[in-house]
Amino acid sequence: MHVLHVIDSVDRAGGAEQALAVTATHLIRRGIRLDVAYLLDMDGFQPELAEAGVALFGVHRTSRAGSAAGLRQVIRDRRPDLVHTTLFEADVAGRAAAMACRVPVVSSLVNSAYGPEQFASPALRPWKLRAAQGLDAATARGVRRFHALTDHVADVMARRLAVRRSRIDVVPRGRDPELLAAARKRRDAVRGELGLAADTPVLLAAARQEYQKGLDVLIEAFGTVRMAVPEAVLLLAGAPGTQTERLREAAEAVGGEEHVRFLGERSDVPELMGAADVFVLSSRWEGLGSVVIEAMGCGTPLVSTDLPPVREIVGSEERALLVPPEDAAALAAALTAALTDRMAANARASAALSHFQDTFTVDRVCDRMVDFYERARAGNRT
Repeated sequence: MHVLHVIDSVDRAGGAEQALAVTATHLIRRGIRLDVAYLLDMDGFQPELAEAGVALFGVHRTSRAGSAAGLRQVIRDRRPDLVHTTLFEADVAGRAAAMACRVPVVSSLVNSAYGPEQFASPALRPWKLRAAQGLDAATARGVRRFHALTDHVADVMARRLAVRRSRIDVVPRGRDPELLAAARKRRDAVRGELGLAADTPVLLAAARQEYQKGLDVLIEAFGTVRMAVPEAVLLLAGAPGTQTERLREAAEAVGGEEHVRFLGERSDVPELMGAADVFVLSSRWEGLGSVVIEAMGCGTPLVSTDLPPVREIVGSEERALLVPPEDAAALAAALTAALTDRMAANARASAALSHFQDTFTVDRVCDRMVDFYERARAGNRT
């Protein structure tokens, strides 16, 4: 089967982009001929994708109409069996191009978009969000099948895009268990590179510095954690964003650079997880939370906001501590417990690792994606 995957970019910072890079080799091994067209002119996973055997096409235009025109040309030249779109701009342009060329199109639903959490974001204008939802829903009518990362995303987006739930298949993201196991073995080396002693209590968050990720709540909670664990260090790995200035100001109030370290965008997040005592997800909303899967696969104790997709991934509170979103006091209590009761934290991490191995390895996920492609190519829209 020949699949053209259309995505906004192949930037290393994005979860969807990372998932594409991780799965490409495994899909090709399963007989998928894979092309990737990306809309933004950014360096990223191009070398890894090319090495895996992917044919890459940069479709860099200044408008959605221009992107759709460029994609139509790629589709005519490559003649794929399916077009697979991921992320908003790729969805809009890719769906339009595929329908114009009469090629079946499938789309990934990677987030629970257009909800009250997004409308509360100070960086988003409500009218623009409504317009985006309308455009998304209009182009969604031509999609043969949808792929959602979780049942929660499938249920929510079926309503918000006005599509039948039966047209959405759920396949989570997967990770390479061997790479994550290797990351755990580099704990001492990574701590040495970061200038951290072997016994320093370390919390890690890996997220863009945006409102969605709740890092402001995490830093507030960390101030309380330090009252119980004064030597604790919080590592923040992720690209700067609209909240960066505010976050740096908040960090100064809870220990400054000595205790809150902004690591910037990193390509070694699994190794950082292996070096941390606790991984924390503080998001206000998520579509999946791929970093939760990575933390589980690394065997790192996990504390997370109790979001429906995260609860769906974790499956049981015996595998992680879950707290309400935007509740700094509850988050502080959970982080303190994870740092001070290591036996219980490690027991949860061990249970989470077993669940990862049963459910979220890249091989299991890619088998399910091939089934999804076959079902879509066969013309099933119900």
